[in-house]
Amino acid sequence: MAPIPSRLAWLDALRGPAALAVALHHSGWTFIPGVWAEVDRRIDVGTWGVFVFFLVSGYIIPASLERRGDLRAFWIGRAFRLLPLLLAALGLALLLAYAGAFALHPGLSVRPLPLVILGNVTMLQELLGVPAFIDVMWTLSYEMAFYLLAVGLFATGRAHRSAVTAVVLAVSAVLLGLLLPGPVIGGRADLVAALLGVAVLAVVVVSARAGGGTRTAAAVAGGLLGAALVILGSRIGAWQGLTILAMMFAGTAVYRAERGTIRWRTAVATVMTVLACGVFAKDDPGWAPALLLAAGFFAAGFALRRRSFPRWLAHLGVISFSLYLLHPLLLRVSPNLPLFFLALVPLCYLTHRLIEAPAQRLGRRLARSSPREPEREPAPGGS
Repeated sequence: MAPIPSRLAWLDALRGPAALAVALHHSGWTFIPGVWAEVDRRIDVGTWGVFVFFLVSGYIIPASLERRGDLRAFWIGRAFRLLPLLLAALGLALLLAYAGAFALHPGLSVRPLPLVILGNVTMLQELLGVPAFIDVMWTLSYEMAFYLLAVGLFATGRAHRSAVTAVVLAVSAVLLGLLLPGPVIGGRADLVAALLGVAVLAVVVVSARAGGGTRTAAAVAGGLLGAALVILGSRIGAWQGLTILAMMFAGTAVYRAERGTIRWRTAVATVMTVLACGVFAKDDPGWAPALLLAAGFFAAGFALRRRSFPRWLAHLGVISFSLYLLHPLLLRVSPNLPLFFLALVPLCYLTHRLIEAPAQRLGRRLARSSPREPEREPAPGGS
């Protein structure tokens, strides 16, 4: 196939293998658990995949936010990028569960239905102590927390402080992780979870629709909520949760260095600090190699960013969200490992073509129709 020379093709070339790695991790434990246990003891392939995603998000989300230049357009873009496929996947999960082909989390039936819907539709369920309809949705909660923090920094003109933010989060991860090894928000804290979920919805809506000081105040409140939810609600503990946010901002630091906003030595020191603080966050022999290799894979992709990539590899990245979100559903109805992967890619190509792509086009049209603010670029000389 002809290569794709797009300046962002390298990001798709990372996303596709990352999504397939997560699918391989779950299918390995399903179909070849004995073999996969040996692999997992050496490197957690699923963790490798999601951390590649986190680094890519950290690199591209601030760029998208600053390119759009206004919060309404950003939130519209995110909503139409994620929610249509998510809602379709949730509907499919319920249908499969009704047919007896997919097992939902038993905790879903004992929590109030409005809270379950609120948590899953806002993608904050992991941080609100609410079970997910589809297990892999846990990463979307950290993506949402990152969006809230990035928007808060952007609205206050501090977006260029990504390196400092990453280091503060990484160091805080170690300190708070020792104090908060488990979630404070969890179990049956239904009222607290509902209030926090509604509060996040409110700050997103206000920051998207309001202007001036009201918009800034809402964005700042959202950033604080995002950080608080990870610290207090992370099911995997504050150390791992904050490490995820720190890795995202490490990806942002690479973007800042590429733009010339910070020095390369600052970006490299930031990434090394985050890795040093994060490799001990989980007592699992496969965790540290996954983090280190994810950073190395991202660095290799960045080094090759001006090269052309095969079309098939870039296309895997384009359908990576479908690959990531739908593979647990297909896994439950697939008879074996080869058929699982033979069906997965065509299925995700269709869902991208029929659901994701039209929704993204609509989102772009709505975003272009929004009143545009002057675009804000990162301030020079930041750290």
